[in-house]
Amino acid sequence: MKKSKRQKNKRKIANNYIGMAAVSLVAVILLGVFAIGSVDMRNRVAVYDAKAAELEEKIENEKERTKEIDAQKEYMQTDEYAAEVARDKLGLVKDNEIVFEEEK
Repeated sequence: MKKSKRQKNKRKIANNYIGMAAVSLVAVILLGVFAIGSVDMRNRVAVYDAKAAELEEKIENEKERTKEIDAQKEYMQTDEYAAEVARDKLGLVKDNEIVFEEEK
């Protein structure tokens, strides 16, 4: 019961095609997984970029607010501010001023 050379060759060729098909299937599956992962990563990058832009805007707003606070702090150390507070809060007036009050 010797197998002929032709049958052996056919079997080798069939096994070879099955092996190539299996390798091709694995390659296609891996490419699909990588493609899906790539899309997911792009979405994550887009979300993180949006968050980074939002944080940069908040940083700029806080820098502006800090400048405003520093300017207010500097103004509060002037005599003009002290006089303004004395007039508004304490009702004090300068010697040569006349105060007019509104009727309620």
